[in-house]
Amino acid sequence: MKILLTDRATLVSDNDLDLGIFEQLGEVKEFENIPRADLLEEVKDTNIILCNKTIIDEEVFINAPNLKYVGLFATGYNNIDLVSAKKYGVTVCNVAGYSTNAVAQQVIAYILMHYTKINQYNSFVKQGGWKKAPTFCPLVFSTDEVFGKTLGIVGYGAIAKAVEKAALGLGMNVLVYTRSKHNEEKFVSFHELLEKSDVLTLHCPLNEQSKDLMNDETFAKMKKGAYFINTSRGGTVDENALEKALLSGHLSGAAVDVLKQEPMNNESSLEKIDNLIITPHTAWAPLETRKRLIKLVYQSLSDFLNGKEVNNLAK
Repeated sequence: MKILLTDRATLVSDNDLDLGIFEQLGEVKEFENIPRADLLEEVKDTNIILCNKTIIDEEVFINAPNLKYVGLFATGYNNIDLVSAKKYGVTVCNVAGYSTNAVAQQVIAYILMHYTKINQYNSFVKQGGWKKAPTFCPLVFSTDEVFGKTLGIVGYGAIAKAVEKAALGLGMNVLVYTRSKHNEEKFVSFHELLEKSDVLTLHCPLNEQSKDLMNDETFAKMKKGAYFINTSRGGTVDENALEKALLSGHLSGAAVDVLKQEPMNNESSLEKIDNLIITPHTAWAPLETRKRLIKLVYQSLSDFLNGKEVNNLAK
């Protein structure tokens, strides 16, 4: 089997991971981040594509008459044209659950950073502020406890549940909005979630219902001084609306790991906003998490090649 691994650079940092395991399953050709023209040429005799964020659309399927399988180093699959995959009889498999703990810990880290002001105090000390302070504990930044605050969660998958568990351990109250029906009191309408949450975190997939879910109207319904977090998909947020909510002071701050365009658009002004933390889609990426991901992608492909049932997204 000829295996094309299209974007190694999105998985490996300074050779900290060995992807040689896939050579047990076929002849592997790797690219750090394959250019589009090279992709359309390489797929002509490729049986298997392994990718993270490479766009696999109908043009790719048309140029790949021998393609049987696309394996994603990710849970999200909006870079794959599933309609075309089904049309051309190609199996598409993602990996779910590998990054639950990693993303949950980043969400909690965002919350703690916001309320403790650890980064600001560290900068203050490193810049000589403590040496010049008139008291032993200069109260330069206003901090707060997370205990008793209300965390609103949009979506209720594995990551959301892990975030909930951690938040409860910190003494936070938790409310959840999900499209599924639940009877417990913590499940509320989206409107109520916006009104009552001190912190709001998104853990929903990107689809027609969630596209630009957070916009001028929904940000305006949030508590004044609330904190917003997005580690789901960039398309769930109207970034212009987020910028306005932050600059106006309606939101006390926000933290996002995802944007609509990745890498960040050169025209974006988001990095200039002081009360916005931006990380470059790396919440999923601790070394242990990536090792787990590689094993799961390998196992899924191995099962497919051995005729076992797999989770085909393109049924």
